[in-house]
Amino acid sequence: MSVVGFDVGFLNCYVAVARAGGIETVANEYSDRCTPACVSFGPRNRSIGAAAKSQVVTNCKNTVQGFKRFHGRAFSDPYIQSLKSSLVYDLAQMPSGTTGIKTRYEKHFGIEFLGLLANDSLYHPPQVPCYYTDAERRSVVDAAQIAGLNCLRLMNETTAVALAYGIYKQDLPAPEEKPRIVVFVDIGHSGYQTSVCAFNKGKLKILATACDPELGGKDFDEMLVRHFCEEFGKKYKLDVKTKPRALVRLYQECEKLKKLMSANSSDLPLNIECFMNDIDVSGKLNRGQFEEMCADVLARVEAPLHNLMEQAKLKKEDIYAVEIVGGASRIPSVKERISKFFGKELSTTLNADEAVARGCALQCAILSPAFKVREFSITDAVAYPISLKWNSAAEEGLSDCEVFPKNHAAPFSKVLTFYRREPFSLEAYYNTPRELPYPDPTIGQFVIQKVVPQASGESSKVKVKVRVNIHGIFSVSSASLVEVQKTEEGEEPMDTEQQATPEKEEEKEEVDETKAQGDGQKETEEEKKTPPENEEMETSPEESKTEKKSDQPPQAKKPKVKTKVLELPIENSPQWELAIDMLNLFVENEGKMIMQDKLEKERNDAKNYVEEYVYDMRDKLHGRLEKFVSEADRDILSFQLEDTENWLYEDGEDQPKQQYIDKLAELKKLGQPIQERYMESEERPRAFDDMGKQIQMYMKIVEAYKTKEEQYDHLDQEDINKVDKMVNDAMIWMNSKMNQQSKLSLTVEPAVRVREIQDKTKELYSTCNPIVTKPKPKVELPKDDKAGEQNGPVNGQEKAPAEGTEKGTADSTGNPPSTESTNPRPDMDLD
Repeated sequence: MSVVGFDVGFLNCYVAVARAGGIETVANEYSDRCTPACVSFGPRNRSIGAAAKSQVVTNCKNTVQGFKRFHGRAFSDPYIQSLKSSLVYDLAQMPSGTTGIKTRYEKHFGIEFLGLLANDSLYHPPQVPCYYTDAERRSVVDAAQIAGLNCLRLMNETTAVALAYGIYKQDLPAPEEKPRIVVFVDIGHSGYQTSVCAFNKGKLKILATACDPELGGKDFDEMLVRHFCEEFGKKYKLDVKTKPRALVRLYQECEKLKKLMSANSSDLPLNIECFMNDIDVSGKLNRGQFEEMCADVLARVEAPLHNLMEQAKLKKEDIYAVEIVGGASRIPSVKERISKFFGKELSTTLNADEAVARGCALQCAILSPAFKVREFSITDAVAYPISLKWNSAAEEGLSDCEVFPKNHAAPFSKVLTFYRREPFSLEAYYNTPRELPYPDPTIGQFVIQKVVPQASGESSKVKVKVRVNIHGIFSVSSASLVEVQKTEEGEEPMDTEQQATPEKEEEKEEVDETKAQGDGQKETEEEKKTPPENEEMETSPEESKTEKKSDQPPQAKKPKVKTKVLELPIENSPQWELAIDMLNLFVENEGKMIMQDKLEKERNDAKNYVEEYVYDMRDKLHGRLEKFVSEADRDILSFQLEDTENWLYEDGEDQPKQQYIDKLAELKKLGQPIQERYMESEERPRAFDDMGKQIQMYMKIVEAYKTKEEQYDHLDQEDINKVDKMVNDAMIWMNSKMNQQSKLSLTVEPAVRVREIQDKTKELYSTCNPIVTKPKPKVELPKDDKAGEQNGPVNGQEKAPAEGTEKGTADSTGNPPSTESTNPRPDMDLD
């Protein structure tokens, strides 16, 4: 099981993984830890990441980047319409009304389909900006599902940064002490987010967030691009914006210039060769001019900071530290303004690029049962206040109620109690539309079904649980009808008003659910209800109910009733939600495209193998293989190679995989014998040398046996004769083959192959080695019954003869049996 955190940015992605007892930012196939968030659609397949980035200029109409800002937005959104003019690729409207992108596939791909294509893992929490709305968050979760990823938690970027900062701190205040307040400022390429967080040992709580979704590094790039477009228009009479490729190149160079100006204050050049109409362009700029040019953009830096401090009701002296992350946080004038606002030096202890991904990986490790992580609870905040409205018969119109105020703790659930006789609907919406980056404040419609009146005809009590889940997404998670039933005489009476069972059940469910989510935060529930005879909801908190119960006299009579809880179905209709059939279609299309990408890679590999063989063989024919090919064969093969090369760049440019396989086989039919003759020539001397060493070794052993050397005197004559014959035959065979080979030209097939020599050597070894390495028989001591016994008669009886001899018989030499001691150490006294 792998647990991975993704930081999917506007321009780049960072991937961190929990392993080897720590968090590691992983590198891609190019050994780079930064992967471009880019997808390029070619004629047959897709390129992703760095491979796609390289096609931004050459295939600009079909190379998509910056799609993060389109998540969950309608095509009619004014923000989307304002972006169309600055994009080199085309946007399109999806059937559901959301934004899609048109490519050469002649299909419209939804943003969900593109959102996480650059990533692959098993378990992960991707991140989103803290200002993302419900629709945008749902879009990212759908994108993860389409990409085949198991999204454990959709994490706010500022919360991920806070976790990466706090979990390693050993000096945080104890839980009962005053928390440490830290401000986090994240300025990326397309968004500006700030948050203030309270740290205690083992936990963090987001107190408030503020943002400017339209401020980021891209705004500084835009100012530079605008400046040089005007300069090139005056200086070279070029209208850059009419040429998408030229505009893309200018954006790339301006981004590089911006980074250089962050480190240098002197004049810096900008040069682009063959920019437009075969014209080379150049310009220069310094940091002072750049800051003056971007004065309006820089003036927007402080507004979110003021908003943040007002929401948190904090003073600047309450702030312990200010941490900055994000690529644009490296701009000196931005850092200067943030530092001046808080009146203190900024802290840069976190990696500005990788902090979000590392925080996400830490959260994933906390949620995963496969990793043991220090206990650290995380309480996030609701970015925008959420309200519910419904048709009210009592008030003859619409009623509404703010369920989750701004900066309310999340994830969190609340239970609302309604009194209804029939099914009813609830509409969830953001009640501060001016704060939203999204024009439509609607979250969704939720219909509570199968509501019926009580048997007495009165309104039924309906408990509705609403929830902001671990992803920050709002939902009506459950609804139940409390049915009141009369009890029989003599049964123990029960007070429905004081009945705590449903509430306890809800409370238990909340705790269990929290554990399942794994964030360690115990959620609470609140009930809002009013007396049924007056209004449809009750707003007395649980504490007052407890007090009312304790004030009752001990002998107070309770009504003889009992209750039954029935679960009710809910019809959810979130705004801009991707339909199930469309989601399934995207999942299916993604699977097809993965297979298509795989087949196309195999096809290209087969083509590359042919091209590689052509160039490699052509070079070797006039190099190391020259002596092993005849003049006629060289001419034939050279012609074939040239013909194949021409075919590759003409008719063979776009052929099926099998065509390239067949073409390579055709070339190898001519070239392989030449290469084999070369390899045989290189390896044959070593093979003959190994065989000769074996023959010499066995010949020496045979000679040693004949001279009756003690080392081999135990071997049988018959076996030695067999070895002698085998060695002589092998020597004759080797000399014969060597003589035959010496008479042949290098351009013809060899008289003997290396494999034959090796097989002959193995045969010689397998036959002779067991014979010549046969061990001598062991000499064993006589088995004495008692210590101190000696050879000869014992107690008037004769000792048993040694093994292998018979009593009173001669030994193998014909001599009579010896009566001497068989002790191998005659000088040793056995007594």
